[in-house]
Amino acid sequence: MNNKELKQSVITGFLSQTKDRFHIYNEEKTIEEKLQMVSEIRGMNGVEMVFPYEVNDPEKLKNMLAKYQLHLSAINVNVKAEPEFKNGGLTSRDKAIRDKAVRFIKEAKDFALKVGADKVTCCPLGDGYEFNFNCDYAQSWKYLIETFSEAANYLPEIPLFIEYKPAETRGRCFLDTASKTLCLLNDIKNKKLGVTLDFGHSVMFGNENPAEAVTLIAESPFPLYIHVNDNDGRWDWDLWTGSKHFLDYVEFLYYLQKYQYTDYLTSDTSPTRWDIKGTFEANTRITTKIWNLLNHLNKKEFEQLISGSDFLKTWHFVEQNIFSLKD
Repeated sequence: MNNKELKQSVITGFLSQTKDRFHIYNEEKTIEEKLQMVSEIRGMNGVEMVFPYEVNDPEKLKNMLAKYQLHLSAINVNVKAEPEFKNGGLTSRDKAIRDKAVRFIKEAKDFALKVGADKVTCCPLGDGYEFNFNCDYAQSWKYLIETFSEAANYLPEIPLFIEYKPAETRGRCFLDTASKTLCLLNDIKNKKLGVTLDFGHSVMFGNENPAEAVTLIAESPFPLYIHVNDNDGRWDWDLWTGSKHFLDYVEFLYYLQKYQYTDYLTSDTSPTRWDIKGTFEANTRITTKIWNLLNHLNKKEFEQLISGSDFLKTWHFVEQNIFSLKD
């Protein structure tokens, strides 16, 4: 895979007003204003959009995407915002609530098919727990198998990607690691399921090594989709790429190249106090620089060093070849 094939996109919800527990950031923008902004960001030609809260009119969306020459990297379905989902949607003890969560995913697949998206991604953040003896772990796992199986079997031509996260909105999410998400997919046994790997979720709480997570998923039967951002390891701050875990991000991209990843790298990054367009330009700029650098590495030599036993030699290669990042 070479740089000409590097595809970058953005979750459009971050291009408008966002808020945390204490503050509201930036001004509200229309869908068209968001898409126009994306079209002006160098190196970015894709968007991931949230259904049903952000988009729900397929013809209107298709016309705007064509106008700004943008592609859909994914449709993101939200199964946490409804009041019924606050204690978990896909793992609720109430079958009617589980059915509603599955219906949201099915409707997102219907929408994806109408607008030409090739996947739906879902992060089940409301499904988890806080305390010891807070839930029946085995039953909750069975509910995940049941609900995601039903959702995956519906419109199989639109694969469903599951995004994991250690915590938020729950104190601990049931799907908190790449390995546990792969366990779920192995239990379901449907190859129309995939994993959305969010770089920040992977490093959050020292949870994982993102490059190792790429390897685990890439070596599995299931496809991979990527969200990019960064944080300090203590919380999911959604900072721009490389700002806190630069070398981790380099290794992450290295393994994406190694496994010939050809899908979008989608910015799941929150501008808050910084200029919106400038924040996403930082993402595309640093990602493109690293991608270019990795394309020109002597991969054969590097692989031999990685497979060897003398890490000082590997580190010397890193010093000479990776810390020389240029435009």
